[in-house]
Amino acid sequence: MPTEKKQEDRRVSFEHPLPAHMMAIDGTWRRACTLKDVSDAGAKLHVEASIEGLTLNEFFLLLSSIGLAYRRCQLVRVNGEELEVSFLRQKARTKKSSNRA
Repeated sequence: MPTEKKQEDRRVSFEHPLPAHMMAIDGTWRRACTLKDVSDAGAKLHVEASIEGLTLNEFFLLLSSIGLAYRRCQLVRVNGEELEVSFLRQKARTKKSSNRA
Protein backbone atom coordinates (compact mmCIF):
# COMPACT_ATOMS: atom_id res chain seq x y z
CA MET A 1 0.00 0.00 0.00
CA PRO A 2 1.50 3.33 -1.05
CA THR A 3 0.21 5.21 2.02
CA GLU A 4 1.97 2.83 4.43
CA LYS A 5 5.22 3.12 2.45
CA LYS A 6 5.08 6.94 2.58
CA GLN A 7 4.62 6.86 6.36
CA GLU A 8 7.64 4.55 6.76
CA ASP A 9 9.79 6.86 4.61
CA ARG A 10 9.09 10.02 6.64
CA ARG A 11 12.28 10.76 8.56
CA VAL A 12 13.07 13.51 11.03
CA SER A 13 16.68 14.71 10.93
CA PHE A 14 18.17 16.54 13.89
CA GLU A 15 20.39 19.59 13.37
CA HIS A 16 22.11 18.69 16.63
CA PRO A 17 22.07 14.90 17.13
CA LEU A 18 20.34 13.73 20.31
CA PRO A 19 22.35 11.81 22.94
CA ALA A 20 21.26 8.19 23.45
CA HIS A 21 22.65 4.79 24.44
CA MET A 22 22.67 1.35 22.88
CA MET A 23 22.32 -1.53 25.35
CA ALA A 24 22.35 -5.31 24.96
CA ILE A 25 19.03 -7.08 25.52
CA ASP A 26 20.63 -8.92 28.46
CA GLY A 27 22.41 -5.79 29.76
CA THR A 28 25.95 -7.13 29.21
CA TRP A 29 27.14 -4.09 27.24
CA ARG A 30 26.23 -0.44 26.73
CA ARG A 31 27.57 2.20 24.31
CA ALA A 32 26.94 5.93 24.07
CA CYS A 33 25.65 7.11 20.70
CA THR A 34 23.85 10.02 19.09
CA LEU A 35 20.58 9.88 17.20
CA LYS A 36 21.02 11.56 13.79
CA ASP A 37 17.57 10.89 12.36
CA VAL A 38 14.52 8.78 13.06
CA SER A 39 11.40 7.43 11.37
CA ASP A 40 8.58 5.09 12.38
CA ALA A 41 10.61 2.17 11.01
CA GLY A 42 14.16 2.93 12.19
CA ALA A 43 16.97 5.38 12.88
CA LYS A 44 20.53 6.41 12.03
CA LEU A 45 22.99 6.45 14.91
CA HIS A 46 26.54 7.73 15.30
CA VAL A 47 28.81 5.67 17.57
CA GLU A 48 32.39 6.74 18.30
CA ALA A 49 33.36 3.74 20.48
CA SER A 50 34.16 0.39 18.90
CA ILE A 51 31.24 -1.95 18.23
CA GLU A 52 33.51 -4.87 17.36
CA GLY A 53 32.45 -8.06 19.10
CA LEU A 54 29.04 -6.74 20.18
CA THR A 55 25.90 -8.71 19.45
CA LEU A 56 23.90 -6.23 17.38
CA ASN A 57 21.26 -8.53 15.92
CA GLU A 58 18.93 -7.25 18.67
CA PHE A 59 19.49 -4.50 21.25
CA PHE A 60 17.78 -1.58 23.01
CA LEU A 61 18.14 2.04 21.95
CA LEU A 62 17.73 4.02 25.19
CA LEU A 63 16.42 7.52 24.55
CA SER A 64 16.19 8.48 28.22
CA SER A 65 18.87 8.36 30.92
CA ILE A 66 16.41 6.60 33.25
CA GLY A 67 15.30 4.07 30.62
CA LEU A 68 11.65 5.09 30.31
CA ALA A 69 11.89 5.82 26.58
CA TYR A 70 13.43 3.06 24.49
CA ARG A 71 13.03 1.06 21.28
CA ARG A 72 14.04 -2.52 20.52
CA CYS A 73 16.35 -2.46 17.47
CA GLN A 74 18.06 -4.63 14.90
CA LEU A 75 21.19 -3.64 12.97
CA VAL A 76 20.60 -3.02 9.26
CA ARG A 77 23.88 -1.49 8.05
CA VAL A 78 27.24 -0.18 9.28
CA ASN A 79 29.04 2.65 7.48
CA GLY A 80 32.11 3.61 9.52
CA GLU A 81 30.84 5.21 12.74
CA GLU A 82 27.26 5.41 11.42
CA LEU A 83 24.75 2.63 12.11
CA GLU A 84 21.37 2.21 10.49
CA VAL A 85 18.88 0.29 12.63
CA SER A 86 15.32 -0.89 12.22
CA PHE A 87 12.83 -0.90 15.06
CA LEU A 88 11.42 -4.29 16.01
CA ARG A 89 7.69 -4.33 16.55
CA GLN A 90 6.19 -6.08 19.53
CA LYS A 91 4.38 -9.26 18.56
CA ALA A 92 0.64 -9.21 19.12
CA ARG A 93 -0.28 -11.16 22.21
CA THR A 94 -2.88 -13.86 21.82
CA LYS A 95 -5.59 -14.02 24.42
CA LYS A 96 -5.79 -17.30 26.23
CA SER A 97 -9.30 -18.53 26.65
CA SER A 98 -10.01 -19.77 30.11
CA ASN A 99 -12.17 -22.84 30.39
CA ARG A 100 -13.89 -22.67 33.73
CA ALA A 101 -16.42 -25.25 34.80
